[in-house]
Amino acid sequence: MPTAATCKSVLQRSVLFIVLFGCCRIFNPPSLCAQVVGATVSGTITDASGATSPGVTVAIKNLATQIGTNSVTNADGFYIAPNLPAGEYQITVGAPGFATQVHSGIILTVGQQLLFNVTMKVGSATEMVNVTSDVPAVDLVNSTIGGVTDATAIEQIPLNGRSWTDLANFEPGVHFVQDQPPISAPDRVKRGLGLQLTISGGRPQQNNYLLDGVNINDYANAGPGSVLGGNLGTDAVAEFSVLTTNYTAEYGRTSGGVISAITKSGSNKMHGSAYEYARNSALDAPKLL
Repeated sequence: MPTAATCKSVLQRSVLFIVLFGCCRIFNPPSLCAQVVGATVSGTITDASGATSPGVTVAIKNLATQIGTNSVTNADGFYIAPNLPAGEYQITVGAPGFATQVHSGIILTVGQQLLFNVTMKVGSATEMVNVTSDVPAVDLVNSTIGGVTDATAIEQIPLNGRSWTDLANFEPGVHFVQDQPPISAPDRVKRGLGLQLTISGGRPQQNNYLLDGVNINDYANAGPGSVLGGNLGTDAVAEFSVLTTNYTAEYGRTSGGVISAITKSGSNKMHGSAYEYARNSALDAPKLL
């Protein structure tokens, strides 16, 4: 039988270990591995003859925050700029012996992978060539099938309950589960209280909901929602994407669809909004006699 002194020593060492472990977690927290929500811009820089151009500087600037990301092409003329917040960007490409090109009107969305190739023109580096670029309608980087719902649609489309996840139904291959029991039914608790969506024929519990890259599935691994069945946040969500098929491995933890939303961020300009919702009978359509 262990003595009292032995038990006391073991207890003291256990307490010390717990305290030290807690301090390590506080002062050296582990990195949080969120899913991919930032956009990626990549491409190849060539000259007029089609030869690749190494050492070219590609400056990508967010017009809302004025934060810039620089990349330099490698020996093959390839560059890449990952993890860019969604928004409007300006891309400036320059190198000695070539005219500097400024591409504007580039809109990046949540999780987008944009292939942006540039052909340089011989000229002085001080010579500026302004180009208004359109993002290709076809994804040239991967075969993911899905769509993006932006802030304008989220704010202006009428929603009964202000639940932004209701708008996911607008994408092809996404449908409401029609035979769900009501929220008050005991069986509904086992299936989750949020919106029940079937994406590409999958079960509602096979979908993965992300907010700023963090999983927000409810306790039943289904769509998030309150006891009223809604998922608030239309005024805080900037945009969201619905990936239905062929999404890449970094999303993971799902065999259905991926609903990935990002919250609104600030900018260098003062802005704000105000709203009021009238939910009474004064504005109802007249009843037919």
